[in-house]
Amino acid sequence: MKRILLFLATNIAVLVILSISMRLLGIEGILDKQGVDLNMNSLLIYAAIIGMSGSFISLAISKWTAKRMMGARVIEQPANATEKWLVDTVRRQAEKAGIGMPEVAIFDSPDVNAFATGMRRNNALVAVSTGLLRAMDQDEAEAVLAHEVSHIANGDMITLALIQGVVNTFVIVLSRVIGHFVDRVIFKTERGHGPAFWVTAIVAELVLGVLASIIVMWFSRRREFRADAGGASLASRDKMIAALERLKQGVNQPHLPDQMAALGISGGIGHGLKRLFMTHPPLEERIAALRAQQRR
Repeated sequence: MKRILLFLATNIAVLVILSISMRLLGIEGILDKQGVDLNMNSLLIYAAIIGMSGSFISLAISKWTAKRMMGARVIEQPANATEKWLVDTVRRQAEKAGIGMPEVAIFDSPDVNAFATGMRRNNALVAVSTGLLRAMDQDEAEAVLAHEVSHIANGDMITLALIQGVVNTFVIVLSRVIGHFVDRVIFKTERGHGPAFWVTAIVAELVLGVLASIIVMWFSRRREFRADAGGASLASRDKMIAALERLKQGVNQPHLPDQMAALGISGGIGHGLKRLFMTHPPLEERIAALRAQQRR
């Protein structure tokens, strides 16, 4: 699950930094030129610039962030047969998928996991855990790599950045509108913006950001089914199903850090409201979807 949560965590951090910087520089003053009403046209432009910037800056540094947070070591020159097999397999799958050769890396973790990230399809990163290399045979590992290469080929991170940018825009607009309402109606501020506007806007931005993440999580879950289908095409359906079955056996293993939890291939288990915030569908549903396609 690591790909999405890392992106979201970085996006929120960049968004907050950009928002604070804009306030300190006085740029948000254009939103209230008359000191009475919000200038909605200016607000929409401002929100779109900040929202899209936060999303695409997060995407631009996604490879760098993933390497640093996970301690991923890029294989520059294979040191053993396993590393050579990893590089050769990713190269073969990338050629079949019609994308440039991604960087291949290994990160030290007991979890059975892997992830792919990067701003461009032809300059991405695929990383696998040492736990995956120990727990899976080559057929299963090949399917996991194919799943990650499919994410790259499908342009999932770019599409995610666009969706997150739109979501950011609406969060910024609504948080300012709520802050303006509280400042004017409840605290009766008649000119300019009082402290109530800034406090309310910040709180509303955080709350709305969490709620808006439901949309991003829904998108993430849908893309997993497509990446599974792509993995089945690049490796084989039987290998993809076997890999997911193996992941199902390992869902109770130690988890990755929360900020990395959405970048990987497995998603754990969720019920009720928790399901709305899941980055991945349950493994049972993914396996069932592949088997249903097999029967067609």
